[in-house]
Amino acid sequence: MPSNLQELAGTHFVRRMALFYASVFIALGVHLPFLPVWLAAKDLDPQTIGVVLAMPMILRLFAIPLATRAADRRGALRTVIMAATLAALVGFAMLGVTANPLAIAVLYALAATAFMLLFVLSDVYALRGLAPHRRAYGPVRLWGSAAFIVANLAAGYLLDVIAARDLIWLIVGAVTIVLAAAWALPPLGTRASGSPSETPPARVLLRDPGFIAVAAAASLIQGSHALYYSFSTIDWQAAGFGGGTIGVLWALGVLSEIVLFALSARLPAAFSPSVLILIGGGGALVRWTAMALDPPGALLPLLQCLHGLSFGATHLGTLAFIGRAAPAGLAATAQGYLAVSTGVAMAASTGLSGLLYARFGGAAYGAMATIAAAGLVAAFAAHRMQMNESR
Repeated sequence: MPSNLQELAGTHFVRRMALFYASVFIALGVHLPFLPVWLAAKDLDPQTIGVVLAMPMILRLFAIPLATRAADRRGALRTVIMAATLAALVGFAMLGVTANPLAIAVLYALAATAFMLLFVLSDVYALRGLAPHRRAYGPVRLWGSAAFIVANLAAGYLLDVIAARDLIWLIVGAVTIVLAAAWALPPLGTRASGSPSETPPARVLLRDPGFIAVAAAASLIQGSHALYYSFSTIDWQAAGFGGGTIGVLWALGVLSEIVLFALSARLPAAFSPSVLILIGGGGALVRWTAMALDPPGALLPLLQCLHGLSFGATHLGTLAFIGRAAPAGLAATAQGYLAVSTGVAMAASTGLSGLLYARFGGAAYGAMATIAAAGLVAAFAAHRMQMNESR
């Protein structure tokens, strides 16, 4: 393909992929902070909310391997994304007209599982589509984070004017936008197929100590965000913060990751994947320790800015590791294994968060700090392995 046509094709892919990321994160920006508020408005107690939020994290442990198996067949990836989006839309719409707690739990597990599959699949899609055009992941992914901020701010103000029981319809509307953006994704090119003997078996990943260490580190560090994702809005409401202020706090956290994503293509070589994960673990440990100490409101914006490290640096480091270390033909499978590992950690942490928050309130962040510390230990192990291999 002539260079100018290739450049145009790359620009077209980047724009459509950025649009899809933006739509997914608009939906997440409504879903993540305010779904617990909707569940509370349906008269579910904190322990039950923790269980309901943990259920899709368990279900996706089984769904993700199936989806990533399809993802490794490049021609099916866009179809799987479309199917997952449609399933999420139908599930959330049915959830809106459901009152029974058990039915709410089941429907939410199905809808949220389908929706969360999009995050694994979109990264697979982006990395495959960007590689031929030599485009960086971070500057494209940041549009998702930017959209998340807009959704957070808008939903935060809407929280003050819309009844909590109607918040589910904001999620339904947002997922409808995701479906339209998924339809607009350009098909990926046809991948040359090799013989089965040329593709290593997936189990080689599970025998790689470096991959296991990175998966453990990333899972524990990301899992330490469970209390924040599930109960920070409720906790801040109890402290007297309005919906607009809460939206700003969430937005500050995501703004910090946008800055990191924007700069990611220019980071020095010293910021290897394991170093980025170490930085992420350190940021999480500081963040949750401070939150457990009931910090004054004036300190919350600064602590929210640590999200760029606790989430952003960990995410970038993990994807960079997979890009470098995953054997050819196993990139999607590696991301699937990582997503399953993270799902286990997040499900356990979310269930634990419901129990601890009901008893200790914000002091339960201390448990999240402990989980982050364990992730930091695993990150040190991964870093030492990387250093030994480079010698």
